[in-house]
Amino acid sequence: MIINQELVKRIKDHFDLNIYETKVWLALLSKGIVSAGETAEISGVPRSRTYDVLESLAKRGFAIVKIGKPVKYIAIDPKVVIDKLKTKALNQAQEKVKSLTNLKDAPEYEELQNLHKVSILPIKAESLSGNLKGRSNILSKIREIFNNSEKEVLLSTSIEDFEEKSRVFLPLIKKLNEDKLKVKIALSGDVEKIKKLNFKNNLKAKSINNTGRFYIADKKEIIFMINPENSDEEVGIWLNSPYFANAFNNLFKNSMKTN
Repeated sequence: MIINQELVKRIKDHFDLNIYETKVWLALLSKGIVSAGETAEISGVPRSRTYDVLESLAKRGFAIVKIGKPVKYIAIDPKVVIDKLKTKALNQAQEKVKSLTNLKDAPEYEELQNLHKVSILPIKAESLSGNLKGRSNILSKIREIFNNSEKEVLLSTSIEDFEEKSRVFLPLIKKLNEDKLKVKIALSGDVEKIKKLNFKNNLKAKSINNTGRFYIADKKEIIFMINPENSDEEVGIWLNSPYFANAFNNLFKNSMKTN
């Protein structure tokens, strides 16, 4: 069997396998049941390595050891493999979340917090600014400044961007409302979509013409995007500047008044 090298690369990345494991698994799938010797011939993997690789695949749930002699291996349906990997990934993620949650009760966490507070206090507010790159980092920072807010938050973006990030925005807005904070939302784009969003999620987002995307917490901290939507990588600027945040806050309010 001639193995497509591009397929090998894609399968290797998708299933977190090494090169030998990928080639052996593809060979196994192509025949259904194979011995170590047959696998070596089909896959091109050295015979001295195929047994170990097959055993590794069996342990990870990609194959089953057939009862009898000589030892042969049975391919497992890729759908079943994917389901197993999904379950494993979910379990690992849940364990990690549980571990991180419990970490807040550990003495080490208090030490980390104390170290951070001691280092932050002498720093001037205007020095606290940063360049944020990547969607996950930007969303994480938005969550942070909104969750730390005490009075009000302002959110200005497009309806498309809001919908794309709704899995983060909607629970966050719900929590802020429950905490009795003022939540103001201004969205640019299709007015009918904004109305549907409001109706479906019990929001009071207003339609604006301003296409800027920014997020303000307590008129003190602001995150504003500096590149267009649908860019290859999202980039934002975070500033801890009451003066600058208040100026943007006024811009936000003016945008809402004129619509």
